[in-house]
Amino acid sequence: MTTQPSVTTPSTVRLGEVLGEIDRLLRLGTAAAARAWPTGFSPLDTYLSGGLRPGEVVLLAGGQGLGKTTLALQIARRAVRDGHPVLYVSYEHDPVNLLERLIAAEAGERAGVDAVPLKGVRGLLEGDGSGQSLSDGLAASPGGAEALAAVTADAERLHVLRAGVDTDVATIAAAATAVADGERSAPLVVVDYVQKVVDDGENEEARMARVAGALKDLALRLTVPVLAVTASDATGITAGTRLRTEHFRGASALAYEADVVLVLNEKYDVVARHHLVYGGANAERFRSYAVLTIEKNRGGMARVDLQLRKRFEQARFEREASLVEEQLVDERVFVQ
Repeated sequence: MTTQPSVTTPSTVRLGEVLGEIDRLLRLGTAAAARAWPTGFSPLDTYLSGGLRPGEVVLLAGGQGLGKTTLALQIARRAVRDGHPVLYVSYEHDPVNLLERLIAAEAGERAGVDAVPLKGVRGLLEGDGSGQSLSDGLAASPGGAEALAAVTADAERLHVLRAGVDTDVATIAAAATAVADGERSAPLVVVDYVQKVVDDGENEEARMARVAGALKDLALRLTVPVLAVTASDATGITAGTRLRTEHFRGASALAYEADVVLVLNEKYDVVARHHLVYGGANAERFRSYAVLTIEKNRGGMARVDLQLRKRFEQARFEREASLVEEQLVDERVFVQ
């Protein structure tokens, strides 16, 4: 007699029961759904329905030197400030480099353009052999002491995984789980950057499909946002070409899994030619801004262009953004 294999009945839930549980939680004053994690950038959070949503993967793309790490760190800083732990998976920056960026950005947000610049913080960390502490060195700079105190107060919740040639999604997931267990709260996971994640796929598209799918699984399992910084292909970094979703390395796989796609472009490079020709000297001001485009947004509006004021000397963007008023183009000939 042949024994038939056992069949496991799928578990289902009645939506009527879900509605009842939601009402019970709300009557108790408890949230019935996971809240979004604000990025701290306005009006970006408005268009993202509050910020980064737990269980979702957000891609952040941009050309070299456009501030991808800067923006990712500022988003991570806001999460930490709100009491969330953060796991920052860094393939290219060591913890000291990330720390000096955080201090400079914090000082800039507190004291404005007169605050200690990034190169000043780096100089203090390099030391001059005098035995002066970091706090003593920052005390004389506008915003320096306050920035160090603020970063110090929150630094225990910001965990850095210095990734290398063998760091795959399993390693990232294990680190995220360890942080969640230690903090008793699941962390925002930032991967800087996703093309560096190790995988044995036969080509770039296959690798990114597996990596993106695994990161999505991680976001759902821990009920946290995953912010993945992504690089562009050769076409996307060509002068005169506006970086779009199709310019990502492993584009189709990444875009399919992502819930939100954010793309950084240099404003001067993508503004229509007539703004440069007839704007005169004012055209130079475009160089002070990056355009952050919401290319994809499953939870709200997409194809929204925001401009962010660059303060890269302080390792930050200004957090108050605005809608781009000028016409933008995908390709144009540069006007010097």
